[in-house]
Amino acid sequence: MKYEVDFELLPIIQKIEKIAGACDASGNFVQNTLWMKHLAALNKYFWKYRYRFFTGIFFVIASNYFAVLAPEITGYVINKVQELITGQPGQHKERLHDYFISLYIDWVKQYSYGTLVTVCCITILVLALLRGVLMFFQRQTIIVMSRHIEYDQKNEVFEHYQKLDASFLKKHSTGDLMNRMAEDVSRVRMYVGPAVMYLVNLVTLIVFCVINMLRTDKDLTLMVLAPLPLLAIIIYVANTAIHKRSGRVQALLSDLTTNAQESYSGIRVIKSFVQEKAMLGFFKNNSEEYRKNAVGLAKLEAVYFPSMTLMIGFSTLITIFIGGRQVLAGTIDVGTIVEFVIYINMLTFPVSAIGWTASMIQRAAASQKRLNEFLQTEPSIKNAPSAYEGKLNGDIVFNNVSFTYPSTGIKAVNKFSLHIKHGEKVMILGKTGSGKTTLAQLLLRFYDVDEGAITIGGNNIERISLQSLRNQVSYVPQDVFLFSDSVEGNIGFGLPASPSKEQVEKAAASAGVHKEILHLKDGYNTILGERGITLSGGQKQRVSIARALIKDPEILILDDCLSAVDAKTENEIAANLYSYLQDKTAIIITHRIFTSFKFDKIIILENGRITEQGTHEHLLGLDGYYAELYRLQLTTEESVD
Repeated sequence: MKYEVDFELLPIIQKIEKIAGACDASGNFVQNTLWMKHLAALNKYFWKYRYRFFTGIFFVIASNYFAVLAPEITGYVINKVQELITGQPGQHKERLHDYFISLYIDWVKQYSYGTLVTVCCITILVLALLRGVLMFFQRQTIIVMSRHIEYDQKNEVFEHYQKLDASFLKKHSTGDLMNRMAEDVSRVRMYVGPAVMYLVNLVTLIVFCVINMLRTDKDLTLMVLAPLPLLAIIIYVANTAIHKRSGRVQALLSDLTTNAQESYSGIRVIKSFVQEKAMLGFFKNNSEEYRKNAVGLAKLEAVYFPSMTLMIGFSTLITIFIGGRQVLAGTIDVGTIVEFVIYINMLTFPVSAIGWTASMIQRAAASQKRLNEFLQTEPSIKNAPSAYEGKLNGDIVFNNVSFTYPSTGIKAVNKFSLHIKHGEKVMILGKTGSGKTTLAQLLLRFYDVDEGAITIGGNNIERISLQSLRNQVSYVPQDVFLFSDSVEGNIGFGLPASPSKEQVEKAAASAGVHKEILHLKDGYNTILGERGITLSGGQKQRVSIARALIKDPEILILDDCLSAVDAKTENEIAANLYSYLQDKTAIIITHRIFTSFKFDKIIILENGRITEQGTHEHLLGLDGYYAELYRLQLTTEESVD
């Protein structure tokens, strides 16, 4: 169910846009009206925090109501002072007062001039204090609500990012994803908090002031408000330009964030190739483009506020000029002019804030549009209805599987068939680009196959719950990733609860890294740098293996994750793994042969197809690619020794 939140100013804005849009042959009106459509995605949050929202609106209305009472009291006091000075009653038209002001005037009439002025001054002070208290509460409701919405939206975006599939994440840079969740969400918060508060504030204050002005003198009110149509045109024209430029600025900021993020992550490569100057130049170009557009937007917004002030200045000038002439003619009194001037000055901020508020709304619309692009993207990899949640036994079948990467069009797997029985140890060998890693990613459902099927324990993996599948399969990718956490935290990352110290040490020992961890400054409590930069390449790989082993999985996939260790350490790890994986299914993807590990099957892959298959002895007898690789590896090891 969707809930719509209507604002009092929305019909007015839409009418202004309709009039201006009717004269706009370029179709800008159609584009400009889409911003409310983008922001409609936030209505669910307004409804969630509806008590804060409507309470805040009540405080805004109440504070403005007490604010507009002061000019009426001031005008009344000025007239009384004039009567005292001139010694005769003021000559002015009968007028209607606010109900409470009428009661108040009837009450203070009993006092002498001196006491009346004192009482009225105290009343104006009390009204100001009361308005201040109400303004405090309006911020405590609406602004605090906006912080809650910001929190919820960031969580929603982050959660949705994690649901999106690998192909989506490959198409979008990390910097852009970060910018949308940080900068764009912050701009949206400015809409659901300050913009909404100021919007309601300016609508209610304008309505209260205009009603009181009309009640005081209709003719003077119409002349004072004459500049407002010109103001509406300025708002429309400026908003159209701001909306376009806001989207451009946000896109450039994403590019700039991506540039910086990639530079920080690849700083060692930049330094090793002495490319600091080139990268700085690239960053400067992006930064300069962002600066030009941001400054252009700031200049455009800067026109807003002087324009609003100019309109207010015209209204004040009209009030004094025409009102003064009417006072001289005896048709109105001095108190009316004072009252009108106060009303106009009260309108200065809300009218000026029309531009600021409209700018915030336009920016928020541009940001929410960017967020909606992601939030409305459905992951292509998701659970089937009534997905299987049970235990998997490790019996894996690739049945005539084919797969082509959608982003590149490269056919990585072609008519691939293989049966891996429960508990078997399989090694997959092949040249770079032969499709080895793709098989692992298909098995984890990072992608879905184009043709054929993959089953585990007789269940098609597309019918298995993603969480259940990935909980029972441990995967160590060739590009290992460690978090900025302790060594113990990284090893226990895949477990739902914190593991015991014995579990962590056992997994580390099986991965051949326990002794090296003990030599670190704080042992298992050592905090690693970004992506595990504190450790060597071999240590990072072995910590990643320990992270996979501590899950005690039914299926283990090692994707060329021992490339950074020496032959001795590799044999030690292989021996530990062979003992650890006695009753488990293991798939080891590699470029080199493990001589210390007895495999049930060895698969040679080329262009996504099996070219050789069998045991170590069988493949040596074929005298093909495997035998050649084995002889080359033996020769290399002997030369090293």
